[in-house]
Amino acid sequence: MTLPTLAQGQNWYAAFTHTNAEVRAMMHLQNQGFASYLPRYLKRRRSGRRVDLVTRPLFPRYVFVGLDIARERWRSVNGTIGITYLVSQGDRPAPLDSRVLEAIAAREGEDGLVRLATAPSFKPGQVVRVMEGAFADQIGLYEGCADQERVRILLNLLGRKVRVMIDTVAIAAA
Repeated sequence: MTLPTLAQGQNWYAAFTHTNAEVRAMMHLQNQGFASYLPRYLKRRRSGRRVDLVTRPLFPRYVFVGLDIARERWRSVNGTIGITYLVSQGDRPAPLDSRVLEAIAAREGEDGLVRLATAPSFKPGQVVRVMEGAFADQIGLYEGCADQERVRILLNLLGRKVRVMIDTVAIAAA
């Protein structure tokens, strides 16, 4: 989904949604004629030993709405199905810097999903903890990237250092 262009005088605002109602809220906003944007990305989901990729909102429970609060009936957004309220400062909705949403939209691929950086922020030799999988709760040393989805770490197993390839998302700083 690409970022819609706004008319003269419109700004972007954040709307807080009901739980898991982002897509429904966006659909109802568009039916009312409001410009709306819901950045999404592919998330890895584990279920037992199976790993799935599912589409999820980049900002859970938020959609972005283009409004001109001087001319449009912006309070009707609060009554839209799926929306709890517009994020406000006092009694007025708080406008967002459109450059932030433009930067997010610029990272979208052809499929409309935001591409997130996958490179880990660890340095070689840094101590890491395995968070999931067969080596859960083991402490090791980060060695480097194997590919986009896996890293190499050194684990102390049976009295010696063993090089292990593991999912990038399965490790954290110790």
